[in-house]
Amino acid sequence: MGQLARSGAILAALCLASAAAAADFSDPTWPCIQRKVETLSPGLMWPSPVEDTAFDAETEAAVADLAGRMALRRVSLEELETQVAAFTAAQGRDPSLLGHVFMTAFDALAAQRHRIMKGIEEYSLKQIKLAERIDTARTEMDNLMAADAPDYDRVDALEEQIAWDERIYTDRQKSLTYVCETPVLLEKRLYAIAQMLQDAMRE
Repeated sequence: MGQLARSGAILAALCLASAAAAADFSDPTWPCIQRKVETLSPGLMWPSPVEDTAFDAETEAAVADLAGRMALRRVSLEELETQVAAFTAAQGRDPSLLGHVFMTAFDALAAQRHRIMKGIEEYSLKQIKLAERIDTARTEMDNLMAADAPDYDRVDALEEQIAWDERIYTDRQKSLTYVCETPVLLEKRLYAIAQMLQDAMRE
């Protein structure tokens, strides 16, 4: 547990350092401060290539069950340690088998991460459109107020629209802060899972 905790702390620091890089504001689909890394490489997390080895149906079922739990973010790393210990007690510590577990979990979490990132991109484009709508309404209101005979009914309607749109925009921005952290949290989880399985091989 101590070694895993130390390794996890190092990996967390590396991930946070990566996330602290400045956002690429030239990409309108990426509003996050965290650096945009579209594709993760399992080779950066696992020490050797994982061969496509076939296992019997019972073993594959055990792999699918463990990897499925690893892909559930509500399952803590501490819980996973217990489940990995139970898995190795029943299935052994064959590096090819534990590599297979890692790749199965990697594929599931990488797919989750990809869906979240696509959602962030779509979210950002919606925010851009809403900001443009607010700016357009402000311009129209300014022009109306500059007229000799302002249409106050239209001005009132625009003020109400702007107030509502700005509230939606602000609420979305607050949610975006959490959403932007999720890809990095998934990356950190994968690093921790890789370390956990490698520790299990050495025990």
